[in-house]
Amino acid sequence: MHIVLQLIPKKYLIGGTLILLGLSGLLIMSTIVAITGEFEKDSQQSEVTEIEGGGIGVGTANVSPEVMKYQPLLEKYAQKHGLDASYVPIMMALMMQESGGRGNDPMQSSESKCGRVGCIQNPEASIDQGVKHFKDVLEKAKYDLKLCLQSYNFGPGFINFVMKNGGQYTKELAIKFSQIQYQKVKHTGNYHCVRPEAIPYNACYGDFLYTDAVLKYYTGTITADGKPAAPVSSGSGGKSGVKVIDAGKTLIGKTRYVFGGGRSQSDINAGRFDCSSFVRWAFEQVGMNVGPMSGVTTDTLKTQGQAINPKDMKPGDVVFFDTYKIDGHVGIYVGNNQFLGCQGKTGVAIASMEKGTYFGERFNGRVKRF
Repeated sequence: MHIVLQLIPKKYLIGGTLILLGLSGLLIMSTIVAITGEFEKDSQQSEVTEIEGGGIGVGTANVSPEVMKYQPLLEKYAQKHGLDASYVPIMMALMMQESGGRGNDPMQSSESKCGRVGCIQNPEASIDQGVKHFKDVLEKAKYDLKLCLQSYNFGPGFINFVMKNGGQYTKELAIKFSQIQYQKVKHTGNYHCVRPEAIPYNACYGDFLYTDAVLKYYTGTITADGKPAAPVSSGSGGKSGVKVIDAGKTLIGKTRYVFGGGRSQSDINAGRFDCSSFVRWAFEQVGMNVGPMSGVTTDTLKTQGQAINPKDMKPGDVVFFDTYKIDGHVGIYVGNNQFLGCQGKTGVAIASMEKGTYFGERFNGRVKRF
C-alpha cells in the first residue's frame, strides 16, 4: 500500500482527500436535517424545548446556581417516587440549606439510607435517596410541611413527639424536643449548639430553627393541606375558571404558535404565543398573576397552585401533557374531556383529551388549580 501511494501524484491524493471530506460533511448535514425534521414535525403538537432556569417556580425559590443545576434530577426523582412537582422548589430550598448544592451528597441523605454520614458519594444517588426520604417523612407528617422539614433535621422521632403533643408543628415543640434529646446525649460531648439562639434554651440537639432556615429560600405560600404554592389572587375552579376560559377563547382564530412567543407585549399584540405563555396571559386577564411575562414555562406553571385529582378537575384547572418531555405541553381544562391551549398547528384552539387522541394519550394526570 505504501508503494502504491508513492506512485500517485501528491495533488491527486490531496484532491481525493478533500472529496472524501466533502462527502462526509454532506452525510453529517443530511443526518442533522433528518433529525431536525423529526423535531419540527413533533413541534406541530408541542414545544420542543423550554427556556433554561424553569422548574423552581416563579418567585418561589432563591437558590445558588449549584443547586439550580440539580433541578432536572429533582424533577426526575420526584416523578419516580410519586411526589408532586410542586415540592421541587421546597426540596431545592432544603438542598440549599443542607449543602448549597456542593459535594457528593448535596441532599445529605446518607444517614437516611445507611445510618451514617458519608455512605453516599454520588450526587444523583443523593438526590434519589433524598427525594424518597423527603416523601416518606412528608407522608408520616401527614403533609404538615413544616413538620416534615424539621423532621428531616431531627429525625422521625420528632414526628412521634408532635403527634403526642397536639399533632401539628410549632416552634415551641421543636425547642422542647431539642431540649429533651440534648439531655439524653449531652454526656457524649458530641453535641453542641449550632446557633447562638439555642444556647439560652439549652436546646442543642439538631437545629430547632431548621424549618425557618429552609423556608427563607422559599417565597411562596403553603396551602391548608400542607402543599407549597406560589401566591395567587384566587382559585381557578368554578366561576373564576369559567372567566379564564372565556378570556382565553377570545384568542381563538387570532393567534399562531411560535416557540418562545408571548413573552413580550409586541408578541402578544401580534398574536404570537406558545402553550405556557398563553396560559399565563389567560389568567392575567382575570387578575391572576401566575408569573412574569418573560419567564413563564410549563415548568414554572407546574410548581404553582394546588394539585387536583383528575377525577375532580373543573373548568379552569390547568392540565399537563407529556409530549417531547414530561409536562411538555399545558392548557386550560374546559370540560367534556377538552382543553383550551395554544397548539403547533392551530394556535389557540380547543383540543380533545379523549383517549385515543394525541393529547388524550399524553395527558399525564397532573392537574393544578390556581
